[in-house]
Amino acid sequence: MERERSDREYAGRQKSIEEGSDAAIDKAREQADEALQAARDIVDARRARNAAPVGQETLTQERASEDAMLQGERDTADAELRGEREERMLALAALLHLERAETDLRLSGERAHSDEALATRDHFMGMVSHDLRTLLGGIALQAALLKRGAGEDEAGRKATQAADKIQRFTARMNRLIGDLVDVASIEAGHIRVAPALQDATTLVKDSLEAFQPLASAQGLTLDVELHGNTLMAKFDHERILQVLANLLSNAIKFTPGGGRILLRVEPVDQYVRFSVTDTGPGVPSHQLEVVFNRFWQARSEDRRGLGLGLYISRGIVEAHGGRIWAESQPGQGSTFLFTLPGAAASTT
Repeated sequence: MERERSDREYAGRQKSIEEGSDAAIDKAREQADEALQAARDIVDARRARNAAPVGQETLTQERASEDAMLQGERDTADAELRGEREERMLALAALLHLERAETDLRLSGERAHSDEALATRDHFMGMVSHDLRTLLGGIALQAALLKRGAGEDEAGRKATQAADKIQRFTARMNRLIGDLVDVASIEAGHIRVAPALQDATTLVKDSLEAFQPLASAQGLTLDVELHGNTLMAKFDHERILQVLANLLSNAIKFTPGGGRILLRVEPVDQYVRFSVTDTGPGVPSHQLEVVFNRFWQARSEDRRGLGLGLYISRGIVEAHGGRIWAESQPGQGSTFLFTLPGAAASTT
């Protein structure tokens, strides 16, 4: 960006110099033409008054001499202006070289400082997230022990309920920590994925197993649609499972009771396409792109995408070389789709 700006400034200066030089040449020639015309007007006036008549041959010689003098002045002016233009162009070229060297040095220093700051931030976040997860693991373990030791009486039932809440809260906090770490990695441009060629249908089956109880508890029907027994694609199993979990969580959250959610996987050209379709309220067309933005907040009547899930999902899918997008008709539900390189694409 800095170099482009310098080049634009250089081009602008060059154009200004050339325009100034051309304007000066035109002005000099205009003045010379005016002087020649004035001299010729004097001669013509003398002839008209019959004062000191001048012969045609003499007049022709005088005008030829004047034209030669004018052409000489023009040639001299052109040569001086060309020389001046060349000197300024050489000076600007030298200045541009110095500015580029200075810009490159400054950008190199800023990049090194930025890389160091990112490395420090990542190291700090890694330590903090590890310590927080260790503490949360301890809390969850104590809650499990509390449930195990709870009796069958009323106090025991209350203890079990409290332990269940603690475990749910620690699980949510663990997910939040993971989301924040993922966001930092995406922003830094190095989210970790380990793609390998494997069966995409296992992802769908794992997702169905994990979310079927939650969907049923909400009065929803969760169906899957597979194309064949196996469908090979190149992906990081845990990361894409995270993407599907985000999409299914949104679908369950925003689909009214009695609705239907369909999880589909199918081959499309050299890719494998996943989609999650719901019968919820849908997303307005002007919001279909912004739902994937970081910290995007929808209006109160359509709160889809309030968290970081869709933003992280986009980062994960794009890190695999795929694409994620949304299709919707307000009032008729939404479909969130993403593609991953298939077996054919991974071998080319």
